[in-house]
Amino acid sequence: MLNRAFIFGLTALLCLPILAQEKRQQPAQRRAENPAMKPIDDQPGLPRVLLIGDSISIGYTVAVREELKDKANVHRPTTNCGPTTNGLKNLNAWLGDKPWDVIHFNWGLHDLKYMDDKGALLPPTDPQAKQQVPPEQYEKNLRELVVRLKKTNAALIWCATTPVPEGAAGRIADDSVKYNEIAAKVMKDNEIPTDDLHAFAKARLKDIQQPKNVHFSPNGSKVLAKQVADSINAALAKKK
Repeated sequence: MLNRAFIFGLTALLCLPILAQEKRQQPAQRRAENPAMKPIDDQPGLPRVLLIGDSISIGYTVAVREELKDKANVHRPTTNCGPTTNGLKNLNAWLGDKPWDVIHFNWGLHDLKYMDDKGALLPPTDPQAKQQVPPEQYEKNLRELVVRLKKTNAALIWCATTPVPEGAAGRIADDSVKYNEIAAKVMKDNEIPTDDLHAFAKARLKDIQQPKNVHFSPNGSKVLAKQVADSINAALAKKK
């Protein structure tokens, strides 16, 4: 019996490197590509629309495209646009070299979140927590971004930052109100209309937003998409 056990154990040990090698050789499973991130081909003759925003906008991108089917070519950067600091670094690349008719844009939820020095979310009460982009810097960044956006000669639409619910990780409940007030001042100074997605969402928040989370349910994103599409349609109508 001891000999059998010894031989079995030895065989198992000898097989481990082979099994490990086979595991390494197996192709890694890829996450399914988010259709919102898939670049689209322009349908000739239709106006070009650009959506700029974080994961909230990623959530409503496909539904906005459906709402504006045969009315506009709806593009977005193939990334989460994150805070204003990310916008300053990447806006020129996102705008590209083709003209835009309408740009619907937002920054905010990432700016107002609390983090440590390594970028990990922290409770706002933590002594080490700092906002990624404090309000004063947010205004400065937003003004700089608007200057660049205005150079496109597109019809610009500011999208108010959606509500922050109680319990959302790394954020103070509805800190977006403070940031939206800053953005409202910037947009007023630049005569840019606002798609008040904050007020729109807040009126029906229990039905469309995930609990203790800034994100929305799939159906909630479709509800937001209808509002976003309506604001874009209005801007397109004015350009005719």
